Amino acid sequence: MTVNRVLFDAPGPRAQRRITITTAVSILLIVGLLVLALDQFGAHGQLAAERWQPFTHWPYIHFLLQGVVGTLKATGMAAVIAFPLGALMALLRVSPNRFVRYLAIGYVELFRSVPLLLLIYAFLLALPRFGLNLPIFFKLVVPIVIVNIAVLAEVFRAGISAVDRGQSEAGAAIGLRYWQIMRIVVLPQAIRIVAPALITQLISLLKDSTLGFVVSYPELMKQGENLTVYTHLLVQTYLIVAVIYVLINLALGQLARVLEARLNGRARSQVGRAERAADPLGTVPAGPTALLH
Repeated sequence: MTVNRVLFDAPGPRAQRRITITTAVSILLIVGLLVLALDQFGAHGQLAAERWQPFTHWPYIHFLLQGVVGTLKATGMAAVIAFPLGALMALLRVSPNRFVRYLAIGYVELFRSVPLLLLIYAFLLALPRFGLNLPIFFKLVVPIVIVNIAVLAEVFRAGISAVDRGQSEAGAAIGLRYWQIMRIVVLPQAIRIVAPALITQLISLLKDSTLGFVVSYPELMKQGENLTVYTHLLVQTYLIVAVIYVLINLALGQLARVLEARLNGRARSQVGRAERAADPLGTVPAGPTALLH
């Protein structure tokens, strides 16, 4: 069974025709809206060359690039912390220990329900009164991490649930303990299954960083807002900011394809090493372990 079949059933001929027609109509509508928007911008003088000329000067470009760096730093730091902890939380969420499992369920349900903006305000206004006054960078990153651990835990748990039970049974057959099975056998396959969803969540992290304006963190949107105060070129500034976000998201989409290809190869090599480590003399029959591939 392929990863795609686990996630959804392959569409039949009629469904493929409907998808093709819907896609074509959607593209036409988007193109039409873009043409209409450009026409309105032109009618109101927003496309005049003098209104775009300032953005060809290095100080303006440098100012926006500082925002790009700030956005990437916040997104990268949040991802580096949230993704491993989200995987760990998913493992605790399916732990055979009832107490640990209920604690993980409580965390996930609580922070999936709390709005991120409310949590940022808590770190900005409430917690400093109790002596917890983080730097501006972490007043943004820590709330993003807290919320996304809960979201990612459910993404990873869905991947774990999608892995065939025979994989765990095969791991047990070659003598692996429960946590070894989860770490070596199940989790790598779960990551392969949910890799597209993980990239989607990374894009969500990128968009969450736009809340940096609340704590005055100089990410891209905040820098764009500051630039409009001085230039009064609101339309031009935010169109450029939008294009930058689109380019970053396209780069993340390409990253998704590269990661998926690498994870497929890495998971197979990890399973092979686990087999050799568990049975260095080659005494276990190939039947049960073949399921791991």
